[in-house]
Amino acid sequence: MQHLYEIDVRVPMRDGVALAANVWRLAEGRGPTLLVRLPYGKDVLSLGHDVMPSLLALLEAGYALVVQDCRGTYRSEGEFVPHMADRADGEDTVAWIADQPWSDGAVGMYGPSYLGMVQWEAAATGAPALKAIAPAFTSIDNYEAPWYGPGGALSLSLVTFWNAMMYAADAQRSLAAGEGSVSQVQQLGHAVVFPEALNDVLPTAEVPVLAGHGKWWDDWMAHPSHDGYWDAMELTPELKNVTVPALNIGGWYDLYIGQTLRTYTTTRRKAGSAEARDGQRLIVGPWDHMYASGVYPDRSFGPLASAQLMGLTGLHVKFFDRWLRGDATALDGVAPVKIFVMGIDQWRDEQDWPLPDTNWTDFHLTSAGHANTMDGDGALTTEAPPGAGHETYLYDPRRPVPTAGGACLPMTPGFGGPVDQRTVAAREDVLCFAGPVLEEPVEVTGPVSLTLFVSSSAVDTDFTAKLVDVFPDGRVINLCDGILRTRYRDGLAAEELMEPGTVYEITVDMTGTSNVFLPGHRIRVDVSSSNFPRYDRNTNTGGVIAHENEEQMVPAINHIHHGPNHPSRLVLPIIDRKDQS
Repeated sequence: MQHLYEIDVRVPMRDGVALAANVWRLAEGRGPTLLVRLPYGKDVLSLGHDVMPSLLALLEAGYALVVQDCRGTYRSEGEFVPHMADRADGEDTVAWIADQPWSDGAVGMYGPSYLGMVQWEAAATGAPALKAIAPAFTSIDNYEAPWYGPGGALSLSLVTFWNAMMYAADAQRSLAAGEGSVSQVQQLGHAVVFPEALNDVLPTAEVPVLAGHGKWWDDWMAHPSHDGYWDAMELTPELKNVTVPALNIGGWYDLYIGQTLRTYTTTRRKAGSAEARDGQRLIVGPWDHMYASGVYPDRSFGPLASAQLMGLTGLHVKFFDRWLRGDATALDGVAPVKIFVMGIDQWRDEQDWPLPDTNWTDFHLTSAGHANTMDGDGALTTEAPPGAGHETYLYDPRRPVPTAGGACLPMTPGFGGPVDQRTVAAREDVLCFAGPVLEEPVEVTGPVSLTLFVSSSAVDTDFTAKLVDVFPDGRVINLCDGILRTRYRDGLAAEELMEPGTVYEITVDMTGTSNVFLPGHRIRVDVSSSNFPRYDRNTNTGGVIAHENEEQMVPAINHIHHGPNHPSRLVLPIIDRKDQS
């Protein structure tokens, strides 16, 4: 299949701004086109991500390809402000493609992270030429992921790094235009290479290299609640306008995993056409936001875990053949849901998410009063404990629990993904509640949550939860986690502080997972009040956290209550299939 390649094709937008695109078009005739829109530079052939389908394979399959710099980035005109122009620009670009002489009028989109956000934004416009999207590692609610979280805490390490990266590119762009300064480019470049230092600066809103650059950083810091500012970017209410099928791709250790799963289920219910609702697909592997090999220092999921070896490119081609070419047989034999089940380390086809045979099971937290550390007496039991009790620990924001793996941007080795938790779980401010050593395999596949009855000496604090798999060899591997800022216990839009000493029922959303706990293993949940710098530290004052310094921080004495009147419990989606091994 021959293509002609054009660099920096100018695509006009409705307001007169021209966006730059690289175009691979069919040398003869017309055909369907795939569109990638990104703010990171279109001139990198691989486009830099393991879950991106092979560009050459898409071309060989007979697709034209358009890769476009988002407004105000790299070679495109205009000013870049995250999410602000992507709906209109996506709609205009799709319409431009459909009007080209080499296009047959059918357009699809693909790509991860921000490249996925712009797909949903284009789909929400109802652009008639857009026939299908394949968003990976992405979100339709930019507050809940990635910039904040479903529990209201700031995604600190991600926000500082991403903003430094985007501001650095913007500063370089200004310098090339004869504006800006070399020192600003150098400062931002240093921040991109050494982002860890940004997380230690207080107040967070005044990190010099970011606050000094202004723009959207100041807006994000000024809106810690899910208020009207974030509502304007959320697409959940716009799903009624989405009429195209989506191939949703996620990773169990991706920072967007909660949104990936929720977007799939919500779109299945609320999309604007039967084709879109029934055409939703879901693939989830043992991957993090940057890497999809399935191999990590503390846990390897085997060679077939990788996106390449499981055939992700081929699944893209089949999906687009179905919806852009109208090949009704293209997806024959491909299940609607494909998940990697950890523990047994196998891919498995399913018909829906959550799985129809899910048995939601309460695992009650109990102890004799000292669940602190992994050597404590905290326990999980499916039988409700007869006696009342509580656990106590000191959360000092000056000494937060360090991030050790999880669904976050893997800044350094051991920061994201599956990581042995033994060092973290040796801290006195980490409570560990473990079930008995298993004699039979137990599968947990689906959304996970932790309901806690809590009280605190502070008017506001955080509670974190982490589901872990305790191996017979002593390794403790994290599976999924979550955090709740208690001021948002009744919703993210409005803050409500606590009365010190009063007991409150809260629920921590731990996103979801798929793991078989094998014989000899133990199921455990670890509870604390910080996960830094994955999330910012709660200062416990009830004030505006982003504007407080270390001197204003207040230690909190936090309590977890359990027993008949305070049934703190881990809710697990148990799948009882006897063929696990």
